Amino acid sequence: MKQNDNCGVMIHQIHNTIEKNANNQLKKKGLTFSQMAVLLAICSSPEKRITFKELEKLLVLAQSTTVGLISRLEQKQLVTTWGDNNDKRIKYVEITSLGKEYCIDAEKEMEYTENQLLSALSKSEQETFLILLRKVNENLQK
Repeated sequence: MKQNDNCGVMIHQIHNTIEKNANNQLKKKGLTFSQMAVLLAICSSPEKRITFKELEKLLVLAQSTTVGLISRLEQKQLVTTWGDNNDKRIKYVEITSLGKEYCIDAEKEMEYTENQLLSALSKSEQETFLILLRKVNENLQK
C-alpha cells in the first residue's frame, strides 16, 4: 500500500495542517490549540464551568497537562478556578467573559476552517463524509 493511500497517514496530515493553521491564528491572541480546546470545552458545558476531572476525561488529557493548561489560562484571565466547599479534592474551572469572547472568535475561525476543509466536496459528499467519519470514530471508541 502506498503511503498516500493510507487513511491513518492522511488523517494525521489533515490534523497537523488544521492544528498548524489554528496555532498560527491563535498565536495572535497568545493562545495555543490545546488552550483553545480547553476554553471551548468549558464554554460548551451547560453552566460554563466544569470540574478538572470532567475536563481531563472530555479532552483525554493527563491530570498534570490539565492543571498546566488551566493555570496558563487563569494567568491570562480567561478562566477562574476554585475548590468545592464540601470536598476539597474537587476543583472547578469556569470561563470568564473574556474567555467567552475568545470562544466566539474561535467558533467563527472553526467555521471558516470547516468550510475550507469541505469546499472541494458536494453537499451530498459532505454528508457522506461526515457519516463515515462518525462511523470510524465510534468504531475506534469501542
